[in-house]
Amino acid sequence: MQVLKFGGTSVGSSKNINRVITILENYATKDKVICVVSAVGGITDKLLKAGRLAQKKDEDYLSEYKTIKSIHLKLLLELVPSKNKAISKTIEDKLKQLKELLDGIYLINELSPQTSDKLVSFGELLSSFIITEALKYKGVNAKRKNTQDLIVTNSNFTKAEVDFETTNLKIRDYFNESDYSITLVPGFISKSNKGEITTLGRGGSDYTAAIIAAALNVTQLEIWTDVSGMYTANPKLVKHAFPIERISYQEAMELSHFGAKVLYPPTVQPVLDLNIPIHIKNTLKPEALGTIISNENNNKSNIATGITNINNIALLTLQGNGMVGVPGFSKRLFEVLAQEKINIILITQASSEHSICFGILQNDASTAETAINTAFEHEISIHKIDPIIVELNLSIIALIGDNMKNHQSISGKMFSTLGKNNINIRAIAQGASERNISAVIAEKDVEKALNTIHERFFEDNNKQLNVFITGIGNVGEKLIDQIEQQHEFLKKNLKLDVRIIGLANSRKMVFNANGIDLKNWAAQFHHADKSTLEGFFEKATQLNLRNSIFVDVTANEAVSKMYAGYLKNSIAVVACSKIACSSDYKNYKHLKDLSLKYNTPFLYETNVGAGLPIINTLNNLVASGDKVTSIQAVLSGSLNFIFNNFNDHTNFHDTVKRAQFEGYTEPDPRIDLSGIDVARKMLILARENGGTMDIDAIENESFLTKANLESGSVDDFYKTLKKDEAHFQALYANAKAKDCQLKYVAEFKNGKAKVGLQEIPNNHPFSNLEGKDNIVMFYTQRYPEQPLIVKGAGAGADVTASGLFADIIRIGNN
Repeated sequence: MQVLKFGGTSVGSSKNINRVITILENYATKDKVICVVSAVGGITDKLLKAGRLAQKKDEDYLSEYKTIKSIHLKLLLELVPSKNKAISKTIEDKLKQLKELLDGIYLINELSPQTSDKLVSFGELLSSFIITEALKYKGVNAKRKNTQDLIVTNSNFTKAEVDFETTNLKIRDYFNESDYSITLVPGFISKSNKGEITTLGRGGSDYTAAIIAAALNVTQLEIWTDVSGMYTANPKLVKHAFPIERISYQEAMELSHFGAKVLYPPTVQPVLDLNIPIHIKNTLKPEALGTIISNENNNKSNIATGITNINNIALLTLQGNGMVGVPGFSKRLFEVLAQEKINIILITQASSEHSICFGILQNDASTAETAINTAFEHEISIHKIDPIIVELNLSIIALIGDNMKNHQSISGKMFSTLGKNNINIRAIAQGASERNISAVIAEKDVEKALNTIHERFFEDNNKQLNVFITGIGNVGEKLIDQIEQQHEFLKKNLKLDVRIIGLANSRKMVFNANGIDLKNWAAQFHHADKSTLEGFFEKATQLNLRNSIFVDVTANEAVSKMYAGYLKNSIAVVACSKIACSSDYKNYKHLKDLSLKYNTPFLYETNVGAGLPIINTLNNLVASGDKVTSIQAVLSGSLNFIFNNFNDHTNFHDTVKRAQFEGYTEPDPRIDLSGIDVARKMLILARENGGTMDIDAIENESFLTKANLESGSVDDFYKTLKKDEAHFQALYANAKAKDCQLKYVAEFKNGKAKVGLQEIPNNHPFSNLEGKDNIVMFYTQRYPEQPLIVKGAGAGADVTASGLFADIIRIGNN
């Protein structure tokens, strides 16, 4: 004897029902089949909705009834297209009984648990009848048997308890005598020992199948649904989730209790006692392996088996100094909840006995709050305890697995992973069996939490980085190209999956939560949304993706003012712009403090030296206990390029124009030539070395003329350069006469900093700087005479993009 159960989605359409029929016909060639079916997908909810509307005197219940009627008659017509008058009449008669019941609810304005059971029983009765007739229509030797004649319960309506002794006897007697190849039985429904219609609770069709399988002691129970088994996580929320091939009964019960909808928890008990395996299969993909649930868990390689969640949770806390050392508070509290028929999902109590915290369904929160405050009214009035505290819009996530007890620090890994993504944990519970670690978090963080934990425990330590880039100029385009080019390398060698989720320029912005196609990213801007800084920020925070990184490739002060918001929302910031770190010291310190407070990286290596590891080197020196006594540097690739190419055979105007054309200067070259850019870089290094100065503390000896500095626009600036050519030639001639080169140098010593043009002798380390190179010399207690030198290209789109990319990778590796 074979027992198969098909859920609501499996029988939700004529197409799917035909798939079910094909499966049943194949199984019937091997042995007799008992097929348990749920109501057609969505019908139970519609029946309950119609009942509630009728109870409220809302005539829209008639509309719901018509929809229910239409669905079933349409199914019948599609499955049994001819010679179906007698069958149609039977369906019409059953639907007429449903209509009369709803009319009665409307008239008496009451929907009792007993009436509710009678109401929802129509779903399974109708579906099982239609599928049986469809089998007969195809010539299959099939019969429908009403489980209300087989399963006997008490009168606990909506969730009746089974009288197994009587039920098992009835099931064995009937099926031992049955000659039919396939017997269809409706799931979920039953009758009390008084003859009243009862139900086994939502999801009870699984339970029906398990009861029958256990009564007949079959070799295996098969539950067919719309997914290929039990998954490591909800595949609708976690795209990398995968089916679990084998799982223990205990693990399956834990996963089911904590939200895995594939299996109804009480299902396991009848078959568990007899060690009957349960095989979860996919009606839409019958060839898929599915999941086998048994006493054996062959999943020895993974530490954990699955991660799941329950939404719509309320967390209630009873607390007060008067609870400490006083027995009986827990008993009274839980008795109150039991009287209100409120199920407790999670409990945790402080060892100080000062508080008891428990999770319940949010729909029960108001009832629980009123009942508890009433029960403890006296203690509250004398301030022995506080009124019950209620927190809403929460979820429970649970990491589950038999193997977890054999591994240390599982909870530490779980909670540190959540912490790194700034997911706040409201309560924690872990059983002594170590099979389940549960945490209560905000419902808005569920998807991020599931993906984060799944990545940590089930994806071979692959880490997904979700990047948002604003500023798609030369550097931004190079960064996108580098990420696209290195994607597979990073995934294979560093276990980093870098995805660009959002892109924005000054006009348009595009997003794709699954990752933008980087081979065709520019074309997506043709139909993009209008770009705003606030809109980009809101979308990035709304997506709430794990390991999110915001990359600023602009020179826009307004963008830098958004950094604090990103950091507070656990979105790391990688900044190419120097504006934030060279702004008022108070703002710089605030951003650094936010990074520490929210455990969110704030990196800006490219602020000084483009792709050179200057800031990182300085930070390592300081962190290792060395003391930097002075810094000497050429920090402007733009100015170095200009003075390396300017001589008595060229003119200064054309040299600056060339530097701008080749991308070595800002769009406004005055930022570079005024020395403010170098001053900002020196300021950042001074601050990284522990200094607290602001930009006005840096002495800036400008080599420009008064006319250059006072020019009103870029065009005017270039005009003044032409007029003042003699000034620049004189600077060059003076240096040449001394056998020196012109270099724009930044210096920091004894807490003071200055920047300016200097004549560098040919034997100086700065003298052989070519093109756009930068150089930084760190004199420290460990490097007092021969400095630690960092040297290389300090400007250009490629190297700047590579510096930003390195910061992104650094975040991924931490």
